[in-house]
Amino acid sequence: QPQPVESGGGSVQAGESLTLSCATSTNTYCLAWFRQQPGKEREGVASVDRDGNTKYAESVRGRFTITKDNRKHTTTLQMDSLKPEDTAMYYCAAPASGPCDPRPEAMDYWGKGTLVTISS
Repeated sequence: QPQPVESGGGSVQAGESLTLSCATSTNTYCLAWFRQQPGKEREGVASVDRDGNTKYAESVRGRFTITKDNRKHTTTLQMDSLKPEDTAMYYCAAPASGPCDPRPEAMDYWGKGTLVTISS
């Protein structure tokens, strides 16, 4: 099973950048990032398939970039122009099958998350 493991979270100021990484034990055809704020539902951020096709939430489009390295079984989420509202726990996930969409219900394997805090 492709158990995801996230890394790279931290605290920065608004306008700065952070890079999150996710490694899986086996190769997957799709990896996605999600985030969850206290008291809110988990929301999709971005997804990427093995061909490099990407999907983004409207709230991060143009600021976040997701990439996938099929040889290394990793995905990276480059987050630029960060805003305080980007503060959340960020999770990496992979589906067992089905479309590569950043929807929580489409994912089967989840990492434990990494915390991102943006101060104003």
